[in-house]
This record gives sequence, C-alpha cells and structure tokens, in this order.
Amino acid sequence: MGSHISVDELMMIVALACYTLGALALLMFFFTREDWLRNLGAPLAIAGCVTQFAQLIVRYELTHIWPLLNLYGSLSLFSAMSVAIFIGFAIRYKLWFAGGFVLAMAAIFLAYGVTWNEGTMPAVPSLQSYWAKVHVPIVVSSYAAFLVAFVFSCIYLVKYYAERHYSSRPAGPLVAAGTPANFAGAHASVSYSGTEQAKITRDTPAIAAAAAMGNPTATWLTSLPTLAQLDIVVYRAIAIGLPLISIGIITGAAWAKEAWGAYWQWDPKETAALATWIVYLAYMHLHTRNNWRGLRTNWVSILGFATAIFCYLGVNIWISGLHSYKM
Repeated sequence: MGSHISVDELMMIVALACYTLGALALLMFFFTREDWLRNLGAPLAIAGCVTQFAQLIVRYELTHIWPLLNLYGSLSLFSAMSVAIFIGFAIRYKLWFAGGFVLAMAAIFLAYGVTWNEGTMPAVPSLQSYWAKVHVPIVVSSYAAFLVAFVFSCIYLVKYYAERHYSSRPAGPLVAAGTPANFAGAHASVSYSGTEQAKITRDTPAIAAAAAMGNPTATWLTSLPTLAQLDIVVYRAIAIGLPLISIGIITGAAWAKEAWGAYWQWDPKETAALATWIVYLAYMHLHTRNNWRGLRTNWVSILGFATAIFCYLGVNIWISGLHSYKM
C-alpha cells in the first residue's frame, strides 16, 4: 500500500509536470517571443489547470470529504484558480508572455501544498459546515486574482524603472524626433501598427528611442504592453479579487457565528484578512487619483499580495489561532 499511488495523486503529478514544463516554455517565450514556445506553453497551462480541477473532483468522489478543508486541498485550488484567471486574461488580452511567472508560482505553491498532504481525515466539527463550500473557494479565488495582479505589477515596475533608466541618459536626436523612423522594425519578431508604435513611443519614449538606436534590452522592452495597458490589467485583476475577498469576509463572519458564537473575534486570521481588504480597497481608491495611478498603485498591489499571502499562509502556519493548521 505504501508504494501505491492513488488516482488523485497521479493527477496531481500530471498537473505539476504540466505547470513546470509550461512555465519553462512561457518563460523562454517571455524573453524570445518565439511563437512555438507560446504554442507549447499555453496548452500545457490549460492541461495542468483542467487536471487540477478534475483532481479535486476525483478526490471528493473517492473520499466523500470536502477537499478544501486542509492546506493541501486549499493550495491546490489556489494554484488552479491562479492559472484559470490568468488563462482568461491571456486569451482576452493576449498576455501569454507573462504565463511563465504565473505557472512557476502555481507550481511552487502546489508543490508546497503536496507536503501538507496528510491523507484522508474527517474535518473537525467546526469545519463540517455548508459554509466551508462557500467561504473557502471564494477567499482562495480572491488570493488567486491578487497573484495575477502581482505578476503584472512586477512587470509594470520593470518597464517603468527601465524607462527612467533610459530617460536619465543624454538625449539623442531620435528622442527629439518623437517617433523614431526605424522603430517599427526594432524588434524582429514583433510587428507594430502605426497606432501601436505611437502608443509605445508616447508611453515610454526613452525606451522607444533606445530601441530605435539598436539597444537590445530596450528593443525587447518594446515587446511588452505599454505601462498604461499593464496598469489596466492589474486594475482588472484586483477588480475581480476585491469583491471576492469582501464576500469571503462576510461569509467567514457568518460561519464564525455558527461555529464559535460570534461574528468577529479579532482572531489573527480575521485581522490579517481585514488588513488585506483595506490595502486593496486603498488601491481602488488611489487608482482614481491621477497622481497615484501607475507607479504608486502598482507598489500598493505588491504590498497587497504580500499581506494576502501572510493572511493565507503566514497566519495559518506560524501563528496560533482559530484558523491555525498547527496540530
């Protein structure tokens, strides 16, 4: 029995393999823009995601225990939802170039979750509630949306600070020219329409000028979406996550009332969730202010993801409380 691998464990291995190979392919696509790498990585991402959702269903059918009540099942859903939300964005906005980072993070969290696989054990009485089937998926899905926002915030900051780096250099004649004459051919594997060329030049003029002069790093940076486009992607991902965590906090309070007799007890998990909600609410508010939108709000997005992961894993693993996974 010790050497026997169950069907759901085999599916987990398949999903991990898909994510790992897909991450490698899409990371290479991020740097090279070779279409065949995207065409390899995208199906692997989809296959891994589908396999993970199927694994959760199979596990429930085999054990008849809701699979999201421990860190193993919870992290499995977190990885699957992160990839699923990213796939939606990638198909809608042609964002496969960032898939390597999302898949790599999904693979890491999934592999970590596997270390928490304690086999089949019935849930403690407080977890044997219909709220478990509502609250946990909603909250975990909010964290997944925040992960997608985090990845694009990081890419935004890379391009933003690259623009500052190139703009600090002495301006050449191509900067003054507005739109460099040879900009359209700056990146061999990316073709630009006149409108796209104008957007990139207006959004990051120093990068566009350096690319036109043949700088390979600047040339590669022009293949990324504009700062404005990246900022919109972050905003839309958080616009998915914030309502979800809001509903998650409300359903969590209802569950707490049923299980422990009070809606709110300032348990470490409740406090951390509230802090995460406040950070992302602040993001939404600050995004309406022109002088905050962009650099500052993307740093807030990164801070928000740090608070979300602390709420999700840090509190549960390292801090004793009603939500602790400690034995």
